[in-house]
Amino acid sequence: MTTLRTFFRSCLTVSAISSALLLSACDTTPKDETAKWTPERLYTEAKEEASAGAYEKAIKLYERLEGRAAGTVLAQQAQLERAYLLWKTAEPAQALSTIERFLKLHPTSPAYDYALYLQGLINFNDNLGLLGSLASQDLSERDQQAARDSYQSFRQLVERFPQSSYADDARLRMNYIVNSLAAYEVHVARYYYRRGAYIAAVNRAQAAVQEFQQSPSIEEALYIMAMSYDRLGLTQLRDDADRVLKANFPNTRIYANGLGNKQAPWWKPW
Repeated sequence: MTTLRTFFRSCLTVSAISSALLLSACDTTPKDETAKWTPERLYTEAKEEASAGAYEKAIKLYERLEGRAAGTVLAQQAQLERAYLLWKTAEPAQALSTIERFLKLHPTSPAYDYALYLQGLINFNDNLGLLGSLASQDLSERDQQAARDSYQSFRQLVERFPQSSYADDARLRMNYIVNSLAAYEVHVARYYYRRGAYIAAVNRAQAAVQEFQQSPSIEEALYIMAMSYDRLGLTQLRDDADRVLKANFPNTRIYANGLGNKQAPWWKPW
């Protein structure tokens, strides 16, 4: 009997110690220091962290603010600023997802124009510099969807909010995108032409002419069409392409300079 009592007392002692340890462990659990902060303070702290370059901390604070101030303009602002910081921290997919959710949930937001601009900007920079890396890649396999998505965002912005403070820059970037896409098509056409794939060269050059008529790259596109038709023995089509080329570019020197003529760049770096 004594042995059983001793055993039970030991068990109770162990149980008490275990409970004390558990309570102690709970006490050491990190507490949310922002629990009693107002939404305004959360926003201020997040802005300060972002200004100091502590983007990860700022992103977490904006995320808390979104939940705590749901349904308010401040929460919308937090969502947009979090998207911007996600982009700055090289998380474009998450940034775009956040922007898309914003556009879906807040179609009447006063910041809708900025959301469209940021969406276009993220895709624009994802595609910026494409011409500099073409030479080492198979041009027929590159995807230009990011550039096209960027163009659509900027287009919505300038059409829906022509007076927006972001509209002028959006128009410049749209022009850049159009020219870059046209130049890309011509690069691909040139790629095929140099490898003797003349039908493929014609198709890509023709696509550039039809879709990007105002681009400077059209001069070379028409030249590639004329040369490809000549190699295919299609003299009538060759003469047609040559006539259109000379009508639109009366001072052309492309026949003398050939493919890939180095001219002053049409683009403006950002």
